[in-house]
Amino acid sequence: MRLRTRRKSSTAGNDNSLAAPKKRERAGLRRAFDEMAAAVAKFTGRPSIFALALMTVIVWGITGPAFGYSDTWQLVINTGTTIVTFLMVFLIQNSQNRDSAAIQIKLDELIRVGRVKNTFVGIEHLTEQEIEELRQQCEARAKAAQSARGGPGAGASRC
Repeated sequence: MRLRTRRKSSTAGNDNSLAAPKKRERAGLRRAFDEMAAAVAKFTGRPSIFALALMTVIVWGITGPAFGYSDTWQLVINTGTTIVTFLMVFLIQNSQNRDSAAIQIKLDELIRVGRVKNTFVGIEHLTEQEIEELRQQCEARAKAAQSARGGPGAGASRC
């Protein structure tokens, strides 16, 4: 028995022709999520939203005696806060990741074009212990430089 193989034409049936719209669709979804996450983080970070959340908890507490502090009364606040917390963790983490990446790129560019040591570019990839050792070295050099210049406030020091 002979197996037939399909020939792929250069235009029709090409897997790459289907991949491009899917990539654009995923990029569009990613962009929509990023924009939504940024908007929600900005909205929920306002003092008025905090006041609204605080008032919700106060009203819930005040209504306790009216509901006899029942299991349902407790379940309402527990379920509500759990759902909000669960969703907000992901939205806030998304915003924080973007902000952190943007700041890191800006700092790397400043280091690259500045007169500081270029060895600091990429230190965010070090372990926590390695970063702590580097911080201690920088502090020791800063103290030595301050002493040499006549004490604190005599000027900024570079590691």
